Amino acid sequence: MGLRLKFNLVLLVSFALGLVIAGFLSFRILKDNAEDEVVETARLMMENALAIRAYTAADVRPLLQEAHFDRFLPETVPSYAAQTNFRRVQQQFPEFYYKEAALNPTNLADLANEWEADIIQRFRNDEGLTEQIAYRETPSGPVMVMSRPLAVGDESCLICHSSVEAAPPEMVAMYGSANGFGWRLNEIIGAQIVSVPLSLPMERARDTFFTFLISLAVVFLIITALLNVVLHFVVVKPVVRISHMASQVSLGHMEEPEFVWKGRDEIGSLASSFNRMRRSLENAMKMLED
Repeated sequence: MGLRLKFNLVLLVSFALGLVIAGFLSFRILKDNAEDEVVETARLMMENALAIRAYTAADVRPLLQEAHFDRFLPETVPSYAAQTNFRRVQQQFPEFYYKEAALNPTNLADLANEWEADIIQRFRNDEGLTEQIAYRETPSGPVMVMSRPLAVGDESCLICHSSVEAAPPEMVAMYGSANGFGWRLNEIIGAQIVSVPLSLPMERARDTFFTFLISLAVVFLIITALLNVVLHFVVVKPVVRISHMASQVSLGHMEEPEFVWKGRDEIGSLASSFNRMRRSLENAMKMLED
């Protein structure tokens, strides 16, 4: 096995190990970054919904109640405002999802399904839990689900939700008397749930990962080619020449010229040693002939 082949085998093994380690670490980093991006998007959606709820409660509801004090308007309900706003956003981004799910909602459109009910139940079981992040598989691909608890934090909510008798008649006429009553102060009645698709960020992460691996392979090939050129001219070629000269000298062909190497490296040291040996051998043969 030649020196060049051994050298390339060592390079190949080193590259393979480096590629595996770099690939593993880079994919983990890219995957984590993609998930962090999705989490930040979900938090932005959640904060946007909270801002709409706060604006509705602080600014819109007082104005509408003042103008229509004798009527129940769903537009004065923060939950209604936040979800209606998001449905308009969802027309452009159907893969995103926002819902204020409840176990006993006034509007049955807000009724929690099975997996949403599980989220709400975890909040009810652990009052210190303020946020949940989970991952689900859907027909359109994997999604990240962020949720926060919805609790009855204001006694004004009980005007509409404590009992049918206390609720505005217009609300009862609109939604019925079977749901959305019996709430208690500080009770967790539902959860804000945001769902963000993982497909696009993960696809970008995979594209970046493969681009990185291809770039790494190209760099390796370039470095290998350059090292092989240097190896050929700096090591292999002079060693082959010295080997040929040593073979000729060993056969008695003393007319071979000395090997000249301008460098002060190991090859230069080898060349100087070979030339001294050649001269010593030539002098010894001359002494024998005399």
